[in-house]
Amino acid sequence: MAKTASVFIRVEPDLKVQVESVLERLGLPMASAIALFFNQIVLQQGIPFALKAAAEKPLSYEALSEEQFGAEIQKGIDDLDAGRYSSAADVRAGLRGKYGV
Repeated sequence: MAKTASVFIRVEPDLKVQVESVLERLGLPMASAIALFFNQIVLQQGIPFALKAAAEKPLSYEALSEEQFGAEIQKGIDDLDAGRYSSAADVRAGLRGKYGV
């Protein structure tokens, strides 16, 4: 049998319970799941999924000054004038195709 090394981590108890529940349904011991993750790091030469910064918060009317609000409205008008828009029907059709809604 190959030699092994120990890894000790601390996680929030609720997260641990949720992970154990998922892994149990998969029939996968936590140690095996962690070993799979580590192997993927080596194979991918990095984290095996995309890491992204949080998206900017959507604009809210309350957070805008009158001038900022006017500028945002003007952007929308400029997009309409330039033909950069989609109909509601097109948006719904795209959502149906992508998400089945």
